[in-house]
Amino acid sequence: MLVYPSGIDVSSSALRFLAQELRRHRRTIGSRWRRLNAGRQALLTLAHLRVGHTYTQLAAGFGVGTTTAYRYVTEAVNLLAALAPSLADAVRTASAKAYLLLDGTLLPIDRIAADRPFYSGKHKRHGMNVQVLADPLGRLLWASPALPGAVHDVRAAREHGIVDALAEAGIKCWADKGYRGAGGTVRTPCWGRWETLSTGQKAVNRSHAKIRALVEQAMATLKSWRLLRKIRCSTTRITCLVQAVLTLHLASSDQ
Repeated sequence: MLVYPSGIDVSSSALRFLAQELRRHRRTIGSRWRRLNAGRQALLTLAHLRVGHTYTQLAAGFGVGTTTAYRYVTEAVNLLAALAPSLADAVRTASAKAYLLLDGTLLPIDRIAADRPFYSGKHKRHGMNVQVLADPLGRLLWASPALPGAVHDVRAAREHGIVDALAEAGIKCWADKGYRGAGGTVRTPCWGRWETLSTGQKAVNRSHAKIRALVEQAMATLKSWRLLRKIRCSTTRITCLVQAVLTLHLASSDQ
């Protein structure tokens, strides 16, 4: 196999953050020696998540075995997933915001036609439903555990407790028409044909159009990591990957 130098469009702060957490983890478990130091393990993990390199490619590039590459990536992903903020953490962070943006995205997976619970009728493909909370500037604050793609957005929001958590905190939330009937503090576009809407209702719907563009930025943050564009693993593993990417994004944003 040929090996060549390449680059990853990830900030150096994400690499430093992950390397620091890996060093702390190694001290905690008393790891004495590794084929790769914490910095190289962090780089290997970022290459896998961001570019989607296979374990065989990573093993050749970093001079380790395929099993070792898999073990290193799994260790780092699980560590990052454990550091991801919970919904309660996100709500506390959002308490200083004027409002939040809520939307769902479908992460494609390699399921077959027989796996109906994972098939999204809206997107016409198999995938996993992930709910996203963003601030008024479209910056990602929180991503939910993954649910089968057949689950509707409003149902997913209720199952994750998003609606109740926002209502309890008194935080206003703007969402698209997929969340109509959610209740609480969730606000959706006004229902009806454009020509039958009042002036105030038309203004609300125009605001929703602008908000939709902002929340797309938060969802694009997840999908910019190539591994999340076509996932080939279990539901639990998908949740770990999403939470790991969320942790890396927030760590980079805080620098």
